[in-house]
Amino acid sequence: MKQTWEQVDEYITDLLCPNDSILDDVLVANRQADLPEIDVTGNQGKLLQLLVQMQGAKRVLEIGTLGAYSTIWMARGLAEGGKIITLELEPHHAEVANANIKRAGLEHAIEVRQGNALELLEELEREGTEPFDFIFIDADKPNNPHYLEWALRFSRPGTVIVGDNVIRDGEVASRHSTDPRVRGVRTFFDMIAGDPRISATAIQTVGSKGYDGFMIGIVQQTVQSPQKANDR
Repeated sequence: MKQTWEQVDEYITDLLCPNDSILDDVLVANRQADLPEIDVTGNQGKLLQLLVQMQGAKRVLEIGTLGAYSTIWMARGLAEGGKIITLELEPHHAEVANANIKRAGLEHAIEVRQGNALELLEELEREGTEPFDFIFIDADKPNNPHYLEWALRFSRPGTVIVGDNVIRDGEVASRHSTDPRVRGVRTFFDMIAGDPRISATAIQTVGSKGYDGFMIGIVQQTVQSPQKANDR
């Protein structure tokens, strides 16, 4: 079946996501820099771009940059004057990402912040960062519950939140799994299911990257951060 999935991915990408030399070069640069080959596929990148465009997003937060392949896709969907803040743990990945962003001519639209994402999110709150229109969570899965908490704090009613790699080859359905990534995603789903602030669903996907899926939600109402509440 995987061969069929790959063939369908190629068909869709060739037909609906025309060859782009810049994005091709980004993937080559990532491989040459020994980054793990876990980028979204081309058709998934195009989906992110379309979601950003549909949202009319000017402010995007990405948690997990890698080599900025998905970041560049989303930046191309930004409304005029828009900006992406993307967070990356690994210094080498951030360095490669910045080079790729420069290659794409998008330095004006993308800011890479390097460091522990939870610490960087606290820093953004201290800076009084305004809510984001679109938030893409694609980092270490054990911390997904924490990322969701922060995403909701950085949201407004109407903010779209997308979480990637949430099906885990179907293991997400196993309540007995001891895999910390699966447990992180299951807690992530439990939090969403029990939180009236967000309405969401999840979609299973198959393709050249195997069997996985993503969560997409829209924020109905938001919570005031403790810091802002104390400032009143």
